[in-house]
Amino acid sequence: MTKSFQQAFNALKEHTCLSYAKIATMGGLCNVDHIIVKATAPNSSPLSDKYVHQLLRLFAISPPCCRAFSLGFARRFGKTRSWRVALKCLLLLHRLLRSSPEDSLFRTELLINRSNGSISLYPCNFRDVSSSDPESFTVFIRSYARLLDEISNEDNHRARPGPPDNSPEEIGRVLEVLEQIQSLIDRVIECKPTGDTARNFLIQTAMKHIIRDSFVCYTVFKNDIVFLLENMFQMPTYQCCVSAFSVYKKAALQADQLYEFYQWCKLMGVCGCYEYPFVDRIPLLQIQALESFINGMWEIKDDDGDHQSPSSSPLSSTAEKVGDEGEEERQPLIKLNDDDDDDSWEDILEASVINFSSHGSDEKDEWRIQVYNPFDGKYVSSDPNYPWGL
Repeated sequence: MTKSFQQAFNALKEHTCLSYAKIATMGGLCNVDHIIVKATAPNSSPLSDKYVHQLLRLFAISPPCCRAFSLGFARRFGKTRSWRVALKCLLLLHRLLRSSPEDSLFRTELLINRSNGSISLYPCNFRDVSSSDPESFTVFIRSYARLLDEISNEDNHRARPGPPDNSPEEIGRVLEVLEQIQSLIDRVIECKPTGDTARNFLIQTAMKHIIRDSFVCYTVFKNDIVFLLENMFQMPTYQCCVSAFSVYKKAALQADQLYEFYQWCKLMGVCGCYEYPFVDRIPLLQIQALESFINGMWEIKDDDGDHQSPSSSPLSSTAEKVGDEGEEERQPLIKLNDDDDDDSWEDILEASVINFSSHGSDEKDEWRIQVYNPFDGKYVSSDPNYPWGL
């Protein structure tokens, strides 16, 4: 009885909102509210493209409509308890963000209303009361809202014209962008629906937009991570080198998660299989080889001319232990077995190359994807005393 009453109350409230919007439009007021209410009706129909085009035309003709949309969106999304209304609000915002340039008035008004608390995407207080599985729909709406919150902050993951140069400023900028893209990829993976939401038509429609955005992010990420690896040992400071290694290490762990996520999306029929990019995997042996080499750099001068020893490097993921004679002992980030303690980084690297060959010859590996080998002939020198070719 309570559920039936709640559904009837929501239907009455939606009807009242639509009537109010129509009266406002007939009175000569801005019809942005009317468009928002019609676009986010609590039914199973997908968001129509015509509402997106109507709003974009209004923004171009009348810039004050950008502020009217921000306020209307805040009211609609902030007060609803229907997952359909909330999802269509987020879809509408997502489409508008993708169609608006970074310096548009629409994005400026959106940031202003987010900063003053009028729009709250993260943390999101939405809670669904209109479905039989409210917890699953609530989690998905909140995850989607958090993703859009990060997208609306900055849009540095769009493709850039031409490759980056090797200047310290450009290397620092690429490093910052890579960290942002990794955060966006984490948010995308968090949007994986569960329970009744997994096979819902509207949820799958939203997932198509989310997944296609991740394709663009990952394409830019793959290009920049190669650039970062090529310049990892040309960083201006030792701390920058450590930060670059941290990004590269996370990329190795994140690739497995992204691959599994894409496999699930293919299984659910989200986008065509031909649309998905190859997910490049970075073997853990190569991460260990990089760590051993960086830890073997005895002295690196920072910008102030001071010397910094790798013994104080934050590379080690375990706490430093002090021996009986006061000498500090550190353990590697990735310890594969107990017999690897005396192996040099050259032996580790050689083992990783052998591992590549054996992996590539396994014809029974059905899920095998393209493997990224950053230490191929392009980067390796023929000099056995300096195998990194730097």
